Amino acid sequence: MRVAVVSAPAARRPPPDYVKALAKGMSAMGHAVDIIDAWAEDGMRLPGYDYVAVATETVSLFSRDVPEAVGKILSSGSGLGGKKSAAFVKKGGLRFGRTLSTLMRAMEKEGMVVNWSDILLSAPHAEAMGKRIGA
Repeated sequence: MRVAVVSAPAARRPPPDYVKALAKGMSAMGHAVDIIDAWAEDGMRLPGYDYVAVATETVSLFSRDVPEAVGKILSSGSGLGGKKSAAFVKKGGLRFGRTLSTLMRAMEKEGMVVNWSDILLSAPHAEAMGKRIGA
């Protein structure tokens, strides 16, 4: 299965270690995985994947918002309706559970079917979550 892992950290920077670990876990299950930087790329490539996983984090300590790059990449990827997807939020801040709800709502607004969501505690935990994609 072709999987896109969309990396959307709170600030413009290379994909964090938890995103790389998530992709590594998915690759270990035999999937072809590409990491897509939400800050640097648009979502035009996303419809070409069988599965889209979005990994992000809270914007600030008290926030429940997702980074603006999430909305930008999802809205620019036409043809995402009915696409199976996963939503992941790195644990941090005080409202990371609310951030996960906000992320899922943004994905569902674009017509994506979120069939898996979780809070990522660390890079090793993210890798373990990635290995569950085939389960």
